[in-house]
Amino acid sequence: MRAAVCVRAGGPEVLEIRELPMPAVRAGWSLIRVRGTGLNRSELRTRQGFSPSVSFPRVLGIECVGVVAASTDPALPEGATVAAVMGEMGRAFDGGYAEYVLLPNALIMPVTSTLAWEVLAALPETYLTAQGAFDALGIRPGERLLIRGGTSSVGLAAASIAHGHGVEVAATTRRAEKAAALTAAGVDHVLLDGAGSPWPAGPSHVLDLVGADTVADSLRLVARGGTVCVAGSLSGWLIRDFEPIAMIPSGTRLTAFHSDDAKGCVDVLERVVRNVEAGVYRPNLDRVVGLDEIAEAHRYMEADQAAGKVVMLPWGRG
Repeated sequence: MRAAVCVRAGGPEVLEIRELPMPAVRAGWSLIRVRGTGLNRSELRTRQGFSPSVSFPRVLGIECVGVVAASTDPALPEGATVAAVMGEMGRAFDGGYAEYVLLPNALIMPVTSTLAWEVLAALPETYLTAQGAFDALGIRPGERLLIRGGTSSVGLAAASIAHGHGVEVAATTRRAEKAAALTAAGVDHVLLDGAGSPWPAGPSHVLDLVGADTVADSLRLVARGGTVCVAGSLSGWLIRDFEPIAMIPSGTRLTAFHSDDAKGCVDVLERVVRNVEAGVYRPNLDRVVGLDEIAEAHRYMEADQAAGKVVMLPWGRG
């Protein structure tokens, strides 16, 4: 089978297309024919060498969709459409940048869908993370949500979810040319970074996908008694000189959602797929690439050019 192998830490050029042996099925694991893989910024950091637990060579890819090629679980019949996400996929063991992937049965989520493969592949990591963060925020219809890092794939998914639930949405971007993508996702107020809040009293909730560099400012912006949820790390992992008593206003809540908590959430993924099929949520697909274009896709993402999800189809659109 063909796969994009990250041979060492470095730039996009370390992703090499190689012929690998077909993974051998073993107890508790099943073989998936990959039909689509969503690309993620965490894979850029792993490729760059910032995931110390990952050893090379490694086939990256923390998610995929496809069909069961060989099963060790009666609940996963051969030919079934499935998705998988996280659970050390593409880190402790080879992931979705390949034509086939061997996965633990516990990660594999059966899903029924009429969506094209590239659309279905744009959903698992992005929408499960966005939905988890939305639930962690506890936001209700009619409330006000500010999304920081709005043109990330998770940001656009969160905007689509919020819009579908009757929430007033503002979202930030560093690049004015991406404003149309935010508006299309259902954002009511498009803000350039540093523009503050469109609401005098502040948003009732903030979804911070930028992370370390903006959490303190998000706590300052949110209305007193509101909630800030950190669900992304576009600016890094650590908040420097964080002083909780000084930085968290009294009555304001700071929470988080980790996308690893989304693994195996079959019911949530089914709900997302149904809403996309019904046109309530948008897939926010930026572009589709083939396996041979993985390195160029990493360059594209690293240059912050994407507005939404980049998806790889191993065999192309056919």
